[in-house]
Amino acid sequence: MTSSEDAVTLKEKGNAAFKAHDWPSAIDFYTQAIKANDREPSFYTNRAQANIKLESYGLAIADATKALEIDESNVKVRTVAYYRRAVANTAILRHNDALRDWKIVLKKNPSDKNARIQYEQCNKSVKRDAFLKAIEVADVPSAAEGLDIDHIEVEADYDGVKLEKEMTQGFIDDMIQRFKDGKKLHRKYVFQIILAVMGIVKEEPTMVEMEVGAGEKLTVCGDTHGQFFDLLEIFRLNGYPTTSHLYLFNGDFVDRGSWSTEIALLLYAYKWLYPSKLFLNRGNHETDDMNRMYGFEGECRAKYNDRVFKLFSESFSALPLATLIGKKYFVLHGGLFSDDDITLEDIRKLNRHKQRQPGQSGLMMEMLWTDPQTENGRGPSKRGVGLQFGPDVTKRFCEKNGLEAIIRSHEVRMEGYEVEHDGRCITVFSAPKYCDSTENKGAYINIGPEYKLDFTKFDAVPHPPIRPMAYAANGLMSMM
Repeated sequence: MTSSEDAVTLKEKGNAAFKAHDWPSAIDFYTQAIKANDREPSFYTNRAQANIKLESYGLAIADATKALEIDESNVKVRTVAYYRRAVANTAILRHNDALRDWKIVLKKNPSDKNARIQYEQCNKSVKRDAFLKAIEVADVPSAAEGLDIDHIEVEADYDGVKLEKEMTQGFIDDMIQRFKDGKKLHRKYVFQIILAVMGIVKEEPTMVEMEVGAGEKLTVCGDTHGQFFDLLEIFRLNGYPTTSHLYLFNGDFVDRGSWSTEIALLLYAYKWLYPSKLFLNRGNHETDDMNRMYGFEGECRAKYNDRVFKLFSESFSALPLATLIGKKYFVLHGGLFSDDDITLEDIRKLNRHKQRQPGQSGLMMEMLWTDPQTENGRGPSKRGVGLQFGPDVTKRFCEKNGLEAIIRSHEVRMEGYEVEHDGRCITVFSAPKYCDSTENKGAYINIGPEYKLDFTKFDAVPHPPIRPMAYAANGLMSMM
């Protein structure tokens, strides 16, 4: 069999893995096909699509670009390459780059309705970004200004438990049942919950430092991404938060899944009930630009109103960026840094309140966006945002700061978690069957007073027939 025939066989295996929603295996087969024949552009466009599924948008852009470089004549192949590069640039909010490719796609295929929708949406985003930059001010007024909660009337026919001045377990139990039944909270209670938690987290340090005491258990969860019914499955399997059962949710509570308001309100309610026992780290999806693209802003407006989103946005910007568990485990959403000199003391000193949004560079951005790689050193981000760090970087950081390991989230893991970098970098992801399209498990980590890590995997549970990203920018889910 020739190398070209081998390559075709490997591509077909990649296609089979892709159809089975096993994106990592698909990428592996496409990569092997490319090694056998690196001049076939469809191998690159196929791998680009698999990388899009894994949110490796930087790699998808590189693959699509390579396909365009290889074949300058095949209109069909080039259209696919431009399309996938446009999708990837759209996903990482590079609207100007995406707009150029959407224009080319439409020129080559004017009847593509989805491309037309994306072009128009992208054009709006470019104009909106320019407008927001033009009116940017240092001190944005609080969305709470002028909000007189005490005088918001709860109608007599509201059939839920009433919330007074303090959170109660009874209110939370009723809230969970309401959400399961497809009902909403009264807007007064939504405002109360967000404002109460905003006040709590504003007083917390940028890096919360906590211990697991005798008789206590801490559960660390990764991304939940609006998958409310899978969050309830964690609680069913593992127990609900209590004064002795602590929880840490490591960012990306919202976006993509279509019950993001339900998750955010439930976690906030527990934070209000147990302010020193439930911990919330900020993720890269607790940011305005991601919320506009991936559904949370639209969901807030659809289920409540624009002010609810603005209050959530303000509260997200106040969330801590990291948690230090027993001086042994450094927990943050993304990963480590471009500079080896960064220490825990630098995190302690970081004033997160000066910069509401993480931007494209700097310490906050790296804490929310970076990813591990298998090779030593640092490399460009497979996402197109941030960077990647190797085992040697993790080892130096842990040794310098007296840590056993870092715990991070931010990436799908097919088994729900992964231990890498010689045991010093642990990824936990808690959204099984992510976006209803990836056949991954979810996982969580239990930690007792001895600070040993106990991993539990779990499967997705059924949910009502509402598609992921139902509130996202037009057509976004269909092109992913």
